[in-house]
Amino acid sequence: MEYFAKHYEVAVIGAGHAGIEAALAAARLGCRTVIFTITADWVGNMPCNPAIGGTSKGQLVREIDALGGEMGIAADRNMIQGRMLNLGKGPAVHSPRGQEDRRQYSAFMKNALEQQENLDLRQAEITDLTRTEDGKWQMKTRLEALYTADTVILCTGTFLGGRIYVGDVSYESGPDGLFPATALSASLNQLGIPTRRFKTGTPSRVNRRSIDFSELEVQHGDEKRVKFSWDDEPAPENKADCYITYTNDATKEIILNNLHRSPLYGGKIEGVGPRYCPSIEDKIVRFQDKERHQIFIEPCGLNTEEMYLQGLSSSLPEDVQLAFLKTIPGLEHVQVIRTAYAIEYDCIDPLCLKSTLEFLDFPGLFGAGQFNGSSGYEEAAAQGLIAGINAAHKVQGKEPFVLDRASSYIGTLIDDLVTKGCNEPYRMMTSRAEYRLILRQDNADLRLSEFGYRLGLLSKERYDAVLRKKELIAQETERAKNVVISPTDELNAVLVSRETSPVDQGMKLADLLKRPQLDYEVLAPFDPSRPHFPDEIFEQVGIAMKYEGYISRQESQIREMRRLETKTLPETLDYDTITGLRLEAREKLNRIRPQNIGQAARISGVSPADISVLLIYLEKGPLS
Repeated sequence: MEYFAKHYEVAVIGAGHAGIEAALAAARLGCRTVIFTITADWVGNMPCNPAIGGTSKGQLVREIDALGGEMGIAADRNMIQGRMLNLGKGPAVHSPRGQEDRRQYSAFMKNALEQQENLDLRQAEITDLTRTEDGKWQMKTRLEALYTADTVILCTGTFLGGRIYVGDVSYESGPDGLFPATALSASLNQLGIPTRRFKTGTPSRVNRRSIDFSELEVQHGDEKRVKFSWDDEPAPENKADCYITYTNDATKEIILNNLHRSPLYGGKIEGVGPRYCPSIEDKIVRFQDKERHQIFIEPCGLNTEEMYLQGLSSSLPEDVQLAFLKTIPGLEHVQVIRTAYAIEYDCIDPLCLKSTLEFLDFPGLFGAGQFNGSSGYEEAAAQGLIAGINAAHKVQGKEPFVLDRASSYIGTLIDDLVTKGCNEPYRMMTSRAEYRLILRQDNADLRLSEFGYRLGLLSKERYDAVLRKKELIAQETERAKNVVISPTDELNAVLVSRETSPVDQGMKLADLLKRPQLDYEVLAPFDPSRPHFPDEIFEQVGIAMKYEGYISRQESQIREMRRLETKTLPETLDYDTITGLRLEAREKLNRIRPQNIGQAARISGVSPADISVLLIYLEKGPLS
């Protein structure tokens, strides 16, 4: 029998990476919040690789931390190996990555939810979502409890209509053998929210004792410890190694000979998979001329023998998987603990969302994470944080919080989703961020901490530390522009060894730092007035000096982009009434309903000529 349980201001459905950040943000902003999960034992689960960060994803985590989110702190506390990726390239693509203890990370996040004021963690499957006559939202659980909320955030991950595929075997399931959320899909469709099918996959997990490590390349953590959060805690120690091996011709032969047994190539899987994270069978088919594919063997934790085989995602039958695994060096006698699988799930087209991640046509209803068509823990957490903030602000009557593309990777991610949409699971990449030289992982605190503090998510102590950091950067910038490095034989010997020209007169430190071959560390012996500042101060000043011209150019582009963003478009504007717009532009503009000219210009199918028409319309009104 149905019964009324409780009313909340914010309700979050799903306790994965998106749901966690959404619920914590809403509760920390003072809203009475509940977070529902199908099972409380798997809060913050990592059904794929137990790692946080990586190329472009590390930038997202650092931005989440600067805004007052939880992911960076959790990643640091449970990291077992840390590395900074892409150090051989420029600072725009340097990205922190942490291998995590999977179960400890989950327990940490569960406890964070349990301890948070204003927040209730509730194990329950939501089977029905409806809008009440007074504009609130009603949720019904499998056990027929009724909850109401002013706002709801859908963070269902891959559970919504989840179906597992392994060869000919297919069954309803969430990730890791958990219950799927099947009834909620039907409820959303009945509500008028159309869903679509996406697919993702995961590789086998194997027993460490069955691996021959003598055949593998070892991958140690960085000597300089990696950290995601700017809190006061020390950087985590490296406690485990990762390893590398490769597929070969025998692997390829087994996979090609069994493609007919693949649900992916047999047409059983209808969902669209991620182009940038293909299964091993997909890689073999698409790149048949490639001799081998790299496989990373990574630990799932310190208190388990499970090892994750990154790069070997598959939905082939279990016997085929075992056969091709044993062709790979180091895995000849492998013992599989968990079989690889593909999972199909329901999600939405994010074009039906505002930049706040609220639905255009359903006030008070928000979406975040894989429900919005994205992939990845970090992308999910970033969306969850923004959705949680905006749900709270809606309840409290405050202004929406939106980050633009020039402010952050988070802003770029959300703008891509709600403006351009996605035809496959969306993955953040550095190439998607056109202002990436300014949006680096090393300066996320300088860019975003003021937002976090003003929102009420970042402590005064954290914000004061950022202000002090800015003061030191300004001091060192001024010093570098004025201090003169005297020419000496020793200095010139270093300059020549670095393949840059010697000097015959004194040079400003700033001018020397602009040379690509030089940095603060190289010049330290010749800089007697160098202050005892933290290394991060010199890092910031060195980057600013070296890339001054490029940064100045991007700042000019940002000013122009923001000029267009100030020209707002009414949400109720009927673009069919605007003479001069092409038919495709009218259709796209009416569907997406951009908030301003800048966003309209980024919509696929809206041309510069269409933008000119809109600018004239805003300036003069309807054309006669």
